[in-house]
Amino acid sequence: MALVKIIEYAEASPEVKVVYDDIMKTRGVEWINNFWKALANDPKQLARVWAQVKQVMAPGALDPLVKEMIYVAVSATNGCEYCTFSHTAGARKKGMTDAMFMELMAVVGLANETNRLANGLRMPVDAQFIP
Repeated sequence: MALVKIIEYAEASPEVKVVYDDIMKTRGVEWINNFWKALANDPKQLARVWAQVKQVMAPGALDPLVKEMIYVAVSATNGCEYCTFSHTAGARKKGMTDAMFMELMAVVGLANETNRLANGLRMPVDAQFIP
């Protein structure tokens, strides 16, 4: 159950519809997911977050699939079920296989374990690691 109203396209303000239209055009889809529909309760925040997503997730030095897989890893680590599902779907659309997903989750699990160990042990950072 959402904590805010889900703003469907038909009931959206003109300001929100502009963002919804851009999301659908940019993503090549004919629907708006519930994350954006919830954010639409604050049209300025909706526009700001969408602009950031377009900028950060656009092709650059990192391949779009790599960016989606990083998003999956962070979402899983942060415990965001919605984002884990959403970005796993996005990564699969960009070519992630089940084997890649399982390997990603193994890396996520290992990194979380060793991060907790390193934080608990509080050893100094090796000088060789520092640029």
